[in-house]
Amino acid sequence: MDLHALVVCPDQDSANLLRSILSELGMMTEHTSSISHGLEQLESRRFDAIVLDYRANQSSEQFLTRLRQSAKNRASMLVAIVDSGFNARPVFGLGANFVLYRPLSSERTRISLRAARGLMRRERRRGPRTPVNSTANVAYPGAPETNAVLADLSDGGTLIRMPNPLPHACKAYFEFALPGQRQVVRLSGEVAWQDSSGRTGIRFLDVPQSSRRLIQNWLQQNNPELSAGAAGKSFATSQLNQSSVVRPAEPGPKDPASIADAGNRRGEYRFACKLGAEVYRLGSTVPHRCVLSDISEGGCYVEMPTPLTGQSGVEILVRTTGTKVRIRGQVMTTHSGFGMGVRFMFRDSSEREEILRLLAVLSAGPELDEQLR
Repeated sequence: MDLHALVVCPDQDSANLLRSILSELGMMTEHTSSISHGLEQLESRRFDAIVLDYRANQSSEQFLTRLRQSAKNRASMLVAIVDSGFNARPVFGLGANFVLYRPLSSERTRISLRAARGLMRRERRRGPRTPVNSTANVAYPGAPETNAVLADLSDGGTLIRMPNPLPHACKAYFEFALPGQRQVVRLSGEVAWQDSSGRTGIRFLDVPQSSRRLIQNWLQQNNPELSAGAAGKSFATSQLNQSSVVRPAEPGPKDPASIADAGNRRGEYRFACKLGAEVYRLGSTVPHRCVLSDISEGGCYVEMPTPLTGQSGVEILVRTTGTKVRIRGQVMTTHSGFGMGVRFMFRDSSEREEILRLLAVLSAGPELDEQLR
């Protein structure tokens, strides 16, 4: 598991639920009931996600202020837990990406955290990786210097192979020269993930300007997909949010049926809703006004008096405040005078993530004004 979360929550039942769901989603979790200890954790290590039991008091405000000033965690995904009925807009203004409402619902919490994890993985995959074969000198406290082999490189991290694993909770220092360069790259990093074969993913932490230029120039010269402007922008973004990590991407589905299999759709949590939408038959520009009354990650029910006949391919357009979701699907069942059941047909992982974002909005409560940032 390469994703790490910090849960700052004094309520033990809520904390246990959060830790259980985060573990299901493949995330390692640190829990503290104390704001002060949570602040210490922010300074000592980096987390991909932070779940804060937010109270409208000085301690919570101080935590959020320190979080966004933290060199390690200012760009971490923030999930805030607030009271039912609380206007969450100010919390979004303070940096929250998602909100959960007390008392926590197992299914709604799972949907929101699943959406957050999907977005974190997408951020991590943004940095292109370029194969490299170079030797690096590695040093960290309490151990003699050793050598590692760099296997690939991105603007935010590297994949190394070494005989002895690095400790997880430590800052390591790297020196290496990239092929074709005489100058030495010097930077620090931390372990993002490790496996039993000796491979270790390293997330870069502190990169001097001179080393940054060396890496950027090498990537531009050795990765044809990187233009000079794209490489510079990607590197600057990586330094700000430290989210580009060399990590094997999650395998995508091989076909649409594997995403929303008709046999297991009812195993997904479904939200009752009333979302105005437009549905188009694939290849047609004629919109049909409809209402989505039931939606899950795999499909939805479309209420319309004259449903499209047969197993038609359709495209559904949903608009909410600040959000527009366009997704393809296939009509699976029809009920004349009532509507039709549609199975989603995702073309890539980004479309699945858009549905997850919409479900996360729904999971926050019945109102659709609590939007994601």
